[in-house]
Amino acid sequence: MSKFIPQIRASQWFKQSYDVVSVWKNIDLILLSAVTLQSIFGFFTVYSATRQRLLNQGFDQFYYVQRQVGFVLFAAALMLLVMGIGHDWIRERGVYWYAGSLFLLFLVLVIGAVSSGAKLSFDLGPISVQPAELMKVAVLILIAAYTSDSARDEINYRELVTAVLILSFPFVLILLQPDLGSATVLVAGVVGILLLSGAKRLWVIMFTLLTIVSAVVLAISGIIDNYQLRRFDAWLNQNSNEPALQKIVLQVRFAKRAVASGGFFGKGYLQGPLTNGAFIPVQFQDFPFSAIGEQFGMFGASIVLALFAVICWRLWVIAKASRNRFDQLLATGYFSMLLFQVFQNIGMTLGVTPVSGLPLPFISYGGSHLASSGLLMGLMQSIYMRRLR
Repeated sequence: MSKFIPQIRASQWFKQSYDVVSVWKNIDLILLSAVTLQSIFGFFTVYSATRQRLLNQGFDQFYYVQRQVGFVLFAAALMLLVMGIGHDWIRERGVYWYAGSLFLLFLVLVIGAVSSGAKLSFDLGPISVQPAELMKVAVLILIAAYTSDSARDEINYRELVTAVLILSFPFVLILLQPDLGSATVLVAGVVGILLLSGAKRLWVIMFTLLTIVSAVVLAISGIIDNYQLRRFDAWLNQNSNEPALQKIVLQVRFAKRAVASGGFFGKGYLQGPLTNGAFIPVQFQDFPFSAIGEQFGMFGASIVLALFAVICWRLWVIAKASRNRFDQLLATGYFSMLLFQVFQNIGMTLGVTPVSGLPLPFISYGGSHLASSGLLMGLMQSIYMRRLR
């Protein structure tokens, strides 16, 4: 019998290797292609929105776009890592991820770098790390795992309250930074999970109203910085000449003008007077859609919107093809989170929603949000790759 042992082991090794290879053959290439194209759009947008500003200051005109390329490569590495180890392994450690992210959110309030009156990130020299982006991933994983463990087709009131409590701790800590945009994105992702998990709509409405009331109470108490409140004031009074609102009003006014002046085909790459004249502050982070609209017009903006539509469609397909409840809830949570963030960023560019500081996924400059996008894309690909196992 002993002479057959090596053959058995070799057979098992071959089967395991074949399983690994077959899993990697199941990558969602449509989703991967759409995200890649959107990231390429991001490179061109970041360069065009920062080139003139850097030249005016005597710096290397490729500084920001080179860093953006590095951030995207890092995000791609994170995606491949998650795809390799699998989302089930990450789910089992979701509590630790959540606890670690929660600790970082608390720590950033104590020793975080102050920028425009807010403590959003840790300053690590050449880079900064924003814990709220890590929490986006952690909250989706933990709440999807918790609600998927229900033995019923719908969660009861006690389970809903527990899910809300899981969300409430990071929600409050992010509001204290203050970062209202990231806080609302967390809520959007959790609402998507709760609706699919069978929570009664009345409960979800009550939960949403409770969230709004909590934010209002924190604002009235003075815990949320007045700058956050001025964003709403500027949104309601977009033609205001009040000095306290001018910075926000002018940002939105120039952003809307850039989109409107682009016409159908745009003014041409690096030919936009507002974008390439550096008239819109932090355009490469908060208002990249205005740079796309001015330079590439409605045609280019439609391509970007179409790519986002493809990404959301593939996330919906992944949710429907999921092998279990957890996979379905996680994919749905990311779908609702991404959809809300795209709507909010483009909406604030067009003056439809208040300025929130939320990045446009895959396009805006920034390492933290690209890293979280890479992690979430890795989770989605892992779900799709292993859907038949």
